[in-house]
Formats: sequence, C-alpha cells, structure tokens
Amino acid sequence: MKGHYVHVRSDSGEPFQAYLVTSIDGRGPGVVSARKSSGSTPPCAQWPTNWRRRATPCWCRTSTGASRPGSTVGYTEADFQRAFALYEAFDEGLGVLDIAASLSHLRSLEACSDAGLGVVGYCLGGKLAYLAACRLPEVACAVGYYGVGIEQALHELEGLSGRLVLHFAELDRFCPAEAREAIIDALKRKAGTEAYVYPQVDHAFARPAGDHYHKPSALLAHERSIAALRRSIGPDYNLSDLWEEHIRHEFDTRDVPATMATMVPQPYVNHIPTMTGGVGYRELARFYRYHFVHGNPQDMRLTPISRTVGASQIVDEFIMSFTHDREIDWLLPGVAPTGRAVEIPMLGVVEFRGPKLYHEHIYWDQASVLVQIGLLDPAGLPVAGAVTAHKLLDESLPSNTLMPGWATSADLPIEG
Repeated sequence: MKGHYVHVRSDSGEPFQAYLVTSIDGRGPGVVSARKSSGSTPPCAQWPTNWRRRATPCWCRTSTGASRPGSTVGYTEADFQRAFALYEAFDEGLGVLDIAASLSHLRSLEACSDAGLGVVGYCLGGKLAYLAACRLPEVACAVGYYGVGIEQALHELEGLSGRLVLHFAELDRFCPAEAREAIIDALKRKAGTEAYVYPQVDHAFARPAGDHYHKPSALLAHERSIAALRRSIGPDYNLSDLWEEHIRHEFDTRDVPATMATMVPQPYVNHIPTMTGGVGYRELARFYRYHFVHGNPQDMRLTPISRTVGASQIVDEFIMSFTHDREIDWLLPGVAPTGRAVEIPMLGVVEFRGPKLYHEHIYWDQASVLVQIGLLDPAGLPVAGAVTAHKLLDESLPSNTLMPGWATSADLPIEG
C-alpha cells in the first residue's frame, strides 16, 4: 500500500518532489491531490493511499501547498502561524502550473490509463483544485474540500469544462456564509457542478487527526467525491458481481480463505444488533472461521428483495430464513437451539475500496428474532415475529396491527 517519491519537472521553475502510489489494480485513471497550505503534515501522508484504495489507481501529490518542496508543518499554534505565512506568500498561478506538471507526469506513466485525469484538494488545495478545473482542459473532474478564497475567483468558472464538486463546512471562518452562498449561487448557473454544505462542522472536518474531524460528514463527502470521480474518469467496477462472489463463499462454498480474498487487507464487519463481526484481517478471519461461516444452519438461505448500487457502496435488502437447529454465535449468541423456523428482514450496507470489499454493516430487528424463537412474549409489546418478513413480500397484508388506536380513526375525515 506504500508509494514512493518522484521528481516532477514544472514550467514554474525547478523540479519538485511528489509522492506516487498505484492501485491494487496496477493501472487506472490518474488523480493529483493538492494539499493544504501547511504542507505535508503526517495525516496528509495517508490521504493518497486512502483515496487510492477506494477509487483512484494512480496518485501523485503535488508540493504546491507550501513555499518549497518537502515542507512539513504540524498542528500546533506555532505551526499554524507558519502555515499562514506560507499561505500569504503562496503563488496560486505557480500552484496550478505544478498541478499541470503533475498531471502530465501521471499521464506519461504506464500505470495511468487514458480514462481521464482528476484533481482533489483540501483548504488552499481546494482552491487549487477549483482553479485547475477552470484553467486546465485535461481535468475531467475536480473535487475541493473547504477551499479558501474561491469566492474571489468566480469569473474563472467560464473556463470549466469538466465536473466540479465543492464541499463546505457550515462553521468555516475561512469561508463564511456570505462567501459560501456566493460560490454556490455561481455554481447553480454552471452545468456539471455540485456543492454540498455540512452542518455544524468546521474547517478541516475531513482531516482524521484534526481537532475538527467529523467522521459522518467526512464519510458522506468522500462518497460524493468518489461518485463524481467514478462518473467522470472511472474505474468502473461491477460491485454487484463482487458482492455476489463474497456471499457465495460465505453461505454456499463456506470457504473462509476465499471469503477473505474478496476483501481489502484490513476489512471490518459489524452486525449492528448483536455487535458481532471483526475489525482487521486477523480478527475478522477468526470470526468467520469459528463463529460464522461454519456455524450457520445448513438450510439458511437469502431471498433478495432489492439492491441499490452506488459508486462505492451497495445497499442490499433481503430476507434471511433458517431453522434454529444450532447455536448461532453471531445472531443469537449464547442461545441454545430451539428448532424453530425463523424469517428475518435484513438490510446490508456494503462498502468497497476499488474491487475489494471494505466493510459490511448488517441491520435487522432482533426483537422479531426473539419472538420467533420464543424468548420474547410479544403480548402488549410493539413487536412482531415472522409476519414482518411476510409483509415485506406481500404488501397487501394489513398495516398498523400493533397500533391499539388504529381503529379509532377509521371514520374520521382525512382532509381538512
């Protein structure tokens, strides 16, 4: 998963140092990451790898975020002051030239396909990504996170030919509400643009080691960014087929090594109601081998209901049915077999990084399971058993049967 440093020649002057990594596929579209004004901070060093795992097989990060190549700044107050000084002295025009040189370097590599080129930037890099999209016709897609000063360059939108995605933090003092609204208003008049505002988060909400990191917003922004990049430059994976291969080894072949081979090196699985699964290869392989794959009833089957396929995620709706003829560690931990039939509506949110499965979030109604095996008496409780699965298959079955007051509204007016 590691890359290496390369030297890139730029029209702006002397060569600069960049960090290059290639994808698990070995070849694909190229993307340049323009970093923030404080240079190559430790968390930034992980961004290219994280992005590459998810979507972009070829990464080259420019040194345009600081006044000289290889500049490194941390997160202390003194570091912030130094970063601000670097920002004040920074030449944005030269920065765009460095991005152009990085794109050219990527395009010359065997590992970089001709599918298209992209730019992703953060803070000052967010503005550079914006400017690169507007000035460089080779940029098919650009993504800017909490860019600083874009409102001063809205006239540049005339040159935009590719797709542009901008992410804003509601509480960002470097891009206050007035500036943000001016940018969004300008984007509304330009085709191929997207703008998203993340409520109650501050500047650098997507920086994992930062004080303002907000994981839900960062994940949502990343998914939107991946969708735009995939739509513009690829790569195009058949996530449905990849998911089918994974569950085939889980439930049909019951082959743990084959199951793990469909996943990234450090995956995780979380069965939400029972908090079972595992994080990381060793823990998850242990879970699969001793508590999941070989421990499911032989008659367990999945009945598909619906599947929504996104840029890097699948949402799968299905019914799981089985006979409770053995202890099922992941579903009913510590519960002796009852011999009863069980049908459960389930929902799975499955994320991929490139062509490999990264995580599974699996949801179901545990109360319904407990009712069906006789451990929970539904009398007087707003819970139901197998009928929840039956109604998913047959919507004509009665609704609102758990509502004591449902009959009282039968003759009441609907409108007015």
